[in-house]
Amino acid sequence: MTPTPTDSGLVPDDLTSAGSWWHWFAGTPLRVVLIVAISAIALAVLRHLVRSVTDRVAQGTSGFPAALRRGETDEPATLLALARRAQRARTIGSVLRSTVTVVVGGIAIILVLDALGVNIAPLLASAGIVGVAVGFGAQSLVRDTLTGLFMLMEDQYGVGDVVDVGPAAGTVEAVGLRVTKLRDADGTLWYVPNGSMVRVGNKTQGWSTAVVELEVDYFADLEQVQAVLRSAVDRVAADPELAADILGEPTVTGVEKLSSDAVTVQLRVRTAPARQWDVARHLRVAARAALQEAGVPLAGQRYRLAELQEAATAGDVAGDDGPQSSQSSKA
Repeated sequence: MTPTPTDSGLVPDDLTSAGSWWHWFAGTPLRVVLIVAISAIALAVLRHLVRSVTDRVAQGTSGFPAALRRGETDEPATLLALARRAQRARTIGSVLRSTVTVVVGGIAIILVLDALGVNIAPLLASAGIVGVAVGFGAQSLVRDTLTGLFMLMEDQYGVGDVVDVGPAAGTVEAVGLRVTKLRDADGTLWYVPNGSMVRVGNKTQGWSTAVVELEVDYFADLEQVQAVLRSAVDRVAADPELAADILGEPTVTGVEKLSSDAVTVQLRVRTAPARQWDVARHLRVAARAALQEAGVPLAGQRYRLAELQEAATAGDVAGDDGPQSSQSSKA
């Protein structure tokens, strides 16, 4: 005998009786409505909680100076840190909101089906089999996503950092859960799956080092060279635009490399993050000028420097004798 809708409980026993309708509604329909309502409220509360926490972190309401929170500072390093923190918080917040939606929605669907009398055991078994199959088929996607999540939580790098990730190296333009976008020196935009990064070298996190190597003449006085290079660093440090970028005392090494006509010395200075290249360029200019003023030739430039000095001396002598000879000719 085939069950009727009335026997299954889908409709009231007596369609003309208000009491029968109320008795019917107080059973399965009310359970379904309560499950849906409670699930919707829980989902809304959890999503709002995640959003408020991530927005609070992204806006820097804690952990940053009050001047920054009021927008009264424009220090590049601080602003970069805030931007990285905001992106990391919003990305993790998006993942958490999606996870909450899937978990709460899945639980609500299972409870509704159970309330309607559906045998959910086969569904759970089928879902488990499908999940295993999808997991095997999307191993790389899962690996990339999990790796990206841990990278964001550990703050391994952020937008604006210069990194070397093995497959590519460049400036980070975007950090996602699955892919990181890098722009290299040639302008090529690289899409690097997070799961393929065996190691990450961040060149602009915490502090950096400006390294300048100079090849001076083989017979140059090394003590003089070191003193001249320190004076060059003092010139760069005195520049108002670069003074804040130099964080420590410079180190001028002895002989780093020796060849038949040159001695290589190295100058190292700790700098602010991402400022090592600009500081190194200014150091090279200052070192060149200081060495020339001190009469210390670079490798292979001994005779050329002597010619320049003789020409400069001859020009000074001619300039000094010129007016005197002119006066004597007038006399």
